[in-house]
Formats: sequence, structure tokens, C-alpha cells
Amino acid sequence: MSQNCRILGDTFHSDMLVRFSHCDPAGIVFYPQYFIMFNGLVEDWFNQGLGVNYARTITEHRLGFPIVKLECDFIAPSKIGEIITLALKLERLGKSSMEITVVCSYKQEERLRARFVLVTMNLDTQRAQPIPDDLRALMQAFQEEQLDINNHNRGNS
Repeated sequence: MSQNCRILGDTFHSDMLVRFSHCDPAGIVFYPQYFIMFNGLVEDWFNQGLGVNYARTITEHRLGFPIVKLECDFIAPSKIGEIITLALKLERLGKSSMEITVVCSYKQEERLRARFVLVTMNLDTQRAQPIPDDLRALMQAFQEEQLDINNHNRGNS
């Protein structure tokens, strides 16, 4: 999904090219495509920001992170060919849920602002479960600006 990922303070940033497949016939992002981008952003945050293999979390650990609440303000359109930046901030970490804010911008112009809640779900029982301690520790370190995105010593489990 991303071209360039980085952590600045307590926010994970991912640059993304707006592709033809994201757009409606007018050449602007068709709004449901942003929701697909959000999921890709969360995957990038896990893989590159937290150092946790998202695919393995789903396939081997049988944990999923569905969105259970979503609010979104569409401020200005994004157009085909632009490289937009999606910025993810972990606002709140609950027992089994996390509240995330995403801001989409292009050249410092805010295009979209979203707030959503993800729940940690056992994929076998399809019930919420507490965030595993090791994942919680990484998320707390991220919130506290303690993660170095270039540190490859974290386990990719």
C-alpha cells in the first residue's frame, strides 16, 4: 500500500499514491476507497510501525481487528496521481479496543479526518478478547513516542 512510512512523535505516517482504481469517473477518490485505505494503513502500522506481522497475527494467532465504530469528515477531494499522506494516531487503548484518528492530507492541505474504534477479536469464536500483553506493550510504547521505526530488532511475530 505505502510508498514511505515513518513515525513522527506519536503518529505513524504513510504516503500513498492515489491510483485510478481508487477514483470515480471524475478522477477523485470514491469515498468508500478511503475505508479500504484505512485498513491498509492499520496493516502498515502493525507491520512497519509496531514490527508485528499482521498477516501472521490473523492466520496463525487468529486475531482480527474489525472496525466497530467510524466517523469521517470529508474536507476536500483527493485526485488521481496525488501522493497523499495518511497519519494514524492511537488516541485510546482499552481492554480489547483501540480508538484511532486518521488525518489524510496532500501538501499540508487536510483532505479527510476520521476517528474509528477497532476491537481485538478472536477469529475462531468471533468474540472480542483482550489485547495481548505483548501487542499492548508495543502500542503503549508507540503512544509514548518510544518506538524507532528503523529499529529492526523487534520481533516480527
